[in-house]
Amino acid sequence: MKTLSLSALLVGATLGVTAFGPAALADTSGKRIALSNNYAGNSWRQAMLKSWDKNGKAAVAAGIVAAADPFTTSENQVTEQAAQIQNMILQGYDAIVVNAASPDALNGAVKEACDAGITVVSFDGIVTEPCAWRIAVNFKQMGKEQLIYLADKVPAGGNLLEIRGLAGVFVDDEISAGIHEGAKENSQFKIVGSVHGDWAQDVSQKAVAGILPSLPEIAAVVTQGGDGYGAAQAFKAAGRPTPLIIMGNRQDELQWWKEQKDANGYETMSVSIAPGVSTLAFWVAQQVLDGAEVPKDLTVPFLRVDQHDLEEKLGGTEKGGVANIEYSLEDAKKSNLGHVGPRNYFRLARNFVILP
Repeated sequence: MKTLSLSALLVGATLGVTAFGPAALADTSGKRIALSNNYAGNSWRQAMLKSWDKNGKAAVAAGIVAAADPFTTSENQVTEQAAQIQNMILQGYDAIVVNAASPDALNGAVKEACDAGITVVSFDGIVTEPCAWRIAVNFKQMGKEQLIYLADKVPAGGNLLEIRGLAGVFVDDEISAGIHEGAKENSQFKIVGSVHGDWAQDVSQKAVAGILPSLPEIAAVVTQGGDGYGAAQAFKAAGRPTPLIIMGNRQDELQWWKEQKDANGYETMSVSIAPGVSTLAFWVAQQVLDGAEVPKDLTVPFLRVDQHDLEEKLGGTEKGGVANIEYSLEDAKKSNLGHVGPRNYFRLARNFVILP
């Protein structure tokens, strides 16, 4: 893996029309970009769509693109999303940004779009079709980081409960693989139970409540995001001691953590991909449409909250939302995205990764 950097692109910025400035690229003013999203059933997806909507409307108002239309399927089904993408092809969109239900099952529809001259950028749930661009967090490392943290905080080890995300989705598989790899490297921990929480607090609470009676004492709960608060409520309802629960940057999780921290010094960490990655995907699509030579595989850092910056991150997260970073065109322009060589990228910073 080569580490090449775009630090300016990773500076959190709340998008405003003034961010575009008079030098905004005009070659894409007639271009139309669509978002194909496969699922909207949790707070992360809602925050992601909100970031896209704010960014897209501002870009249209500024005359940078003609449209930035979001579409979400009613079910998390590959066939439905493939049909959605095919409909976008027929509607003549110039670029399609995809949060995919599967890394490979959508490749046929993605290839159809590429063959029709449409730019396809996938993010979060990425696709493997070579013609598409991919923007993702190193989800496997995100899972592994949880065990690295636990090895420091609970050196004696113990039993772990794993809460997974949506079954069959690339993100779920990668985070789980990282968790299991981390557990293998830290053999003092043993995963004694695993449930799917679908990245939603209510689903996670029910799933954890269902498995708890069969589990021994739990030292910690490893998670994927949108499940920590639900897990805490399940342990409370069962009358069992609250273990160390890894959180996923949702406001209700961070608020619960702060309350426990204030009451008894409760310690944990929180990690997830920022929902605003959708705005980065938008700008990558816009840059490609404008003729920039953008690397096909990009990985952004995950967003982590620790004990020392909990109050700061919570204070910047709206109620019911998710800790976030958003990206503007100015961020992309400052980084000279696609217009500098590898050595210049490398000099910027070490927080943007380009896969081999």
